[in-house]
Amino acid sequence: MLDRVVSLPMALNDDFQFRKTKLFLLTELGPGQTKNAAADQTTRGAGKSGKLSSTAPSSKSTTVQDASIRFERRYRLFGAVTKLDERERFGNYFDFFWRSKRAADLRVRLEYRQEKLHAHVQAQEVSYPNARGNCKTEFKVVGDDYFDDGRVIAWRCLLIENGSVVAETHSYMWE
Repeated sequence: MLDRVVSLPMALNDDFQFRKTKLFLLTELGPGQTKNAAADQTTRGAGKSGKLSSTAPSSKSTTVQDASIRFERRYRLFGAVTKLDERERFGNYFDFFWRSKRAADLRVRLEYRQEKLHAHVQAQEVSYPNARGNCKTEFKVVGDDYFDDGRVIAWRCLLIENGSVVAETHSYMWE
């Protein structure tokens, strides 16, 4: 995390581009769960058939999209043994796929605003010396950062070369 976010000059360049963005919000409740269903599960336990009651969507409502969301949830929670381990993984995940047509020393910066901090902008950066070709950068706002300051409500991601922004992508809420 950067201590201070400084605005940079724009010098967009066709040699650099963002290709795809994957966003995922991992919350305490899984797909198809409600707060009441989660509370019922902990107080009642398993139903008559031995399955968890009110937590799994019926086979009629399960779609391919639900399956991919459930997979992403299991992927992000893999290895979390205790509730504390799970809590440390709840939050926002950002995967940015980008391309550099020529070798360059690049920094990828995610600037974001969170619910409880309103207009305050925070940032995270990753450096790539001599980057070329297709790359992927992952950022996450999880654990105490997520629970204390809320969900990420607006973001932008920048490719920076020599102190200038050469490529940008952002959420529709970013001004």
